[in-house]
Amino acid sequence: MGNQIIPAGTPSYCTANELAIEGVLKQAKRFSDKVLIEATSNQVNQYGGYTGMLPEDYRNYVWGIADRIGFPREKIILAGDHLGPQPFQNLPEAEAMPKACEMVRMYAAAGYTKIHLDTSMRLADDDRSQPLSDRTIARRGAELLKVAEEAWEKLHSQNPQALHPVYIIGSEVPIPGGAQVQEEMQVTDPDAFSATVKAYEEVFSEYGLSDKWKYVIAVVVQPGVEFGDADVHMYNRTDAKSLCAKLKDYPELMFEGHSTDYQSPQALRQMVEDGVGILKVGPALTFAAREALFALSHIEDELIDNPSQRSNYIQTVEQVMLEDPKNWQKYYHGTPKEQALKRAYSYSDRSRYYMPDARIEAAMQKLFTNLEGADIPMGLLHQYMPLQYVEVRDGRLTLSPRALVLDAVRVVCDDYNYATRK
Repeated sequence: MGNQIIPAGTPSYCTANELAIEGVLKQAKRFSDKVLIEATSNQVNQYGGYTGMLPEDYRNYVWGIADRIGFPREKIILAGDHLGPQPFQNLPEAEAMPKACEMVRMYAAAGYTKIHLDTSMRLADDDRSQPLSDRTIARRGAELLKVAEEAWEKLHSQNPQALHPVYIIGSEVPIPGGAQVQEEMQVTDPDAFSATVKAYEEVFSEYGLSDKWKYVIAVVVQPGVEFGDADVHMYNRTDAKSLCAKLKDYPELMFEGHSTDYQSPQALRQMVEDGVGILKVGPALTFAAREALFALSHIEDELIDNPSQRSNYIQTVEQVMLEDPKNWQKYYHGTPKEQALKRAYSYSDRSRYYMPDARIEAAMQKLFTNLEGADIPMGLLHQYMPLQYVEVRDGRLTLSPRALVLDAVRVVCDDYNYATRK
């Protein structure tokens, strides 16, 4: 990317969860190429985001995990997703854009080399009765790119080995983390895609940035994939045929597809074949880790008779989410029972916001301690973790509880490996 090489297709793993990142990196050790790890503006920004991390902190956090498992740092491509005024959209442009510029500057200065410039959202003083114009979106994107370039030039002067960042643009950007409701799926209109590219090219020219256009490698579009609480809108290449045909007019570009979580391996592969070269995945990773932790909690219940000695992991997650509902309440609707099921099992996986909580972390560690070295009957493992059972049975995986969770993440990654590798 830049002077890095991007294959015909690559997964972009967007997560701040330690288990998810470790699982992604462990599966990537099987291959010789690079792996793309991404943070969003909600997770990581100059105010810490919901993780409490600045861009430099997140970089060091990912590197620390890599160092611990022996994955080379130089094979990690760090990326920033939805970088722009998204966290500040309640402010007018005169206040939101300087904050957005500072966030982008910090990402670029920290050495992130794939930057998604997302200026698709209305700000407080934008006309709510009209969609944002392509020109407004492009103008704001150009302002962000200019700051990123300045930050990179300073970084490069200090470290000549620093790689030049590449940029992702696009105005049809799904909200971070998936849709709130399942609505009629609208594939990006081919003319709208062309209008986006044209607007950016014109604004880049006006801003004296034409020589930077070569670093724009992809445009975010809606190819017809999305997920909600309980539904997944699967890719239909027939619906996306006209859009993908239009891409042939822009041989220097590819599409970036957001919300590709929970797609089938075959659908993911078709997307890559059709020009969606970057496949974003996030909640599916933590969903898999959460699912595995819940399975281990059920195994623990079977093996430990005394409830006071159990981790009570599932109950702890529910308790913490109920005590602090801000990260799920406006997303999960319905009866109390329906909301409880969504807190535990929704595809949007709002529980990922609570994983760093000290009580949940302590429950997880107790769960691991209780099951580490435990003689889990293979039939019991098969009941709750059938995919991991096969790996253990065939000698590819140990019965370590942490290893079982990491393997659940590996299963998700393998779908993307199938889609993006020949």
